[in-house]
Amino acid sequence: MKEKIAVLGDGGWGTTIAILLSSKGYDVTLWGAFPDYIALLQKERINRKFLPGIKIPEAIHLTSDINRISRNSIFVIAIPSKYLRKTISGFKGKVGGKIISLTKGIETETLKRPSEIISEVLGLSSEAERRPVLRSHTRKQCGEGGSNSAKEGGLKISVLSGPSISFEVARNLPTTLVAASDEKIIAKETQAIFTTPNFRVYTSSDLTGVELGGALKNIIAIAAGISDGMGFGVNTKAALLTRGLAEIIRLGAKLGAEKETFFGLSGLGDLATTCVSTHSRNRRLGEEIGKGKKLKDILKETEMIMEGITTTKSTYELSKKIGVEMPITEKIYEVLYAGKNPKDAVKELMTRPLKAEGI
Repeated sequence: MKEKIAVLGDGGWGTTIAILLSSKGYDVTLWGAFPDYIALLQKERINRKFLPGIKIPEAIHLTSDINRISRNSIFVIAIPSKYLRKTISGFKGKVGGKIISLTKGIETETLKRPSEIISEVLGLSSEAERRPVLRSHTRKQCGEGGSNSAKEGGLKISVLSGPSISFEVARNLPTTLVAASDEKIIAKETQAIFTTPNFRVYTSSDLTGVELGGALKNIIAIAAGISDGMGFGVNTKAALLTRGLAEIIRLGAKLGAEKETFFGLSGLGDLATTCVSTHSRNRRLGEEIGKGKKLKDILKETEMIMEGITTTKSTYELSKKIGVEMPITEKIYEVLYAGKNPKDAVKELMTRPLKAEGI
């Protein structure tokens, strides 16, 4: 029998991954929260709202009914971070063991990463809850060991992240990502599940770093978009990427991630893609702001989720809480949430006290 995989989240990335996994011969179910939209997908077999022009194979089951998903499935979670906790609460007691998170972000209320939210909601053992999978230590690269916490918690949680614009992946263009887990064997299992000739997956045991890289790059992408919208050049964007990466590394290191992770696919790779791609929602949001549009007006014109908006708020609060300097993040927060004029934000960044270059 074909191995069953349930993809939770019928956005562009969830749909793309469902198509990729179906092409590998898995028995794939794509779940969406809204019955009316799932009914439309069943009828048209095209996700016109989030992935236009791409046919959804007939082999993929489409449903909004939680009870139609087998507990023995591998669960691939592609739900926006702001809806993650509430949505997966409905799956408590219905998930067998292997969970792969594609979600990128940091929860505003708790400042937790997606894997932490998933573990908390779907349940870890009491022993694992006393020793949470978090920030207390750095992790070695896959192949050199790692902690036991994912296995001891009963849920085999891994994360798949990296430069992965769904528009390109859905068209079978070459893409490379990284699968991360605290357990080497779980990372390797995830690698094997997703790898195709045009979708190459590496492994890492730095779960914290991989998740943070995937989340924080969206803040810098908004900054890069603002730069584009204001008519600045490649010098400006290069500076934003470089100094943006520096502050991402500062925060990540304080939270126990390996600095080297941020120079990899889930760090620099994803950062570069999101800051330069014309298909990047966060960069495009920033571009509209740079041209003078207000955030509230931009949001009225789209149903797309820009993870960088809420991630900016949660990261700003997290940086203040743990004492990490993140000047670009701070200015993007002020532009999005305090109405600061982007021109003033640029001036304040450029006239900060002079210092030596470094992380």
